[in-house]
Amino acid sequence: MRRIVATTGTIVFLDTMLFGAIIPLLPHFVDRYDLTKLEAGLLLGAYGGGALVGGIPGGLLVGRVGPKRGVLAGLAVLALASLAFALAGGPLALGLARFAQGVSSATTWAAALAWVAVSVERERRGQALGTVFGLAVFGFVVGPMFGAVADLVGIRATFVAITLVAVLLAIAIAAVEAPAREHARPGAVGRALRDRVFVGGLWLNTLPALFFGTLDVLVPLLFDDAGYGAVAIASVFVVAGVVEVIVNPVIGRISDRRGRLLPVRVALAASIAVAVGLALADAPRVVAALVVAASITFGGFYTPGIALVADRAERAGLAQGIGFGVTNTAWAVGALLGPAIGGALAQAFGDPVPYLLCGALCALTLVAALRGNARVRVA
Repeated sequence: MRRIVATTGTIVFLDTMLFGAIIPLLPHFVDRYDLTKLEAGLLLGAYGGGALVGGIPGGLLVGRVGPKRGVLAGLAVLALASLAFALAGGPLALGLARFAQGVSSATTWAAALAWVAVSVERERRGQALGTVFGLAVFGFVVGPMFGAVADLVGIRATFVAITLVAVLLAIAIAAVEAPAREHARPGAVGRALRDRVFVGGLWLNTLPALFFGTLDVLVPLLFDDAGYGAVAIASVFVVAGVVEVIVNPVIGRISDRRGRLLPVRVALAASIAVAVGLALADAPRVVAALVVAASITFGGFYTPGIALVADRAERAGLAQGIGFGVTNTAWAVGALLGPAIGGALAQAFGDPVPYLLCGALCALTLVAALRGNARVRVA
């Protein structure tokens, strides 16, 4: 299990590092191209748009060619997208490069998570997926600092280096033994989408993406207005990410032993309080503390949500690659709409409004989770 987790974790680490790298760079692009909050949100959300477009096709590709070839295809697109970002000369070109990075992400994530799901026994699936997701979060931890370094040494040179890393990683993956192929049963997609628990797992990937998309736009701009630089902004997200890296495998283990919904309910209740706190806070230190708290509460949905999708896909006879392709689409909806709608609402009505909206969505989800089976088990 460790080798599989290390291989797939490295893949998603690189992907999320690039996703998070733009956070401390966002004020730079806002100042350079005179972007509004809505335009900044669209630039940030372009990645989610690519993942939305590529989610289901990426899952179908993985279901057809297998997880290993799916990873290699995703890394090839990632290398080209990173080079395009390095050479971009305006906001439209930057947005298109981010869009292409999102398309690559949809395939690599579907392939990597399917690789884990088909290779690790069901009773340890939550812990394994939680560990891989923790490594993905670690990429998000490194991402803001990587962006801060790019701001200091040059964006073009830094993203050219990422292109080379993606190529080298693809060469290393090519030498790894491929996992066994899956065989989906006819009608599996329809059965999965009629399963309320499967759909609930998808929503548990959409909801935190909505929140973090909003937070990733508003928090850097708030700190920038308060006089903090890219390194200081990155440091807040680094601390939050480190906490999430530590917590996610623990959440996965609890979901294996106590049922998938227990950690979800606790995280939802705590997330309501965090969302309200962000709506009321304006002091940078208080906001920084709440960002760290959000990494535990809103970040606590992902692992049990992903495990629910894997469990119910297996029950429906759905190939894991396709199941995670649908999951990528669900996440991408939040990653696309969160920055765009959050930025637009903040520009029109102020920053508290999008945070309160996220809190309201958590409250509605908690009501549904409390009505669900407390023992949604692995078996």
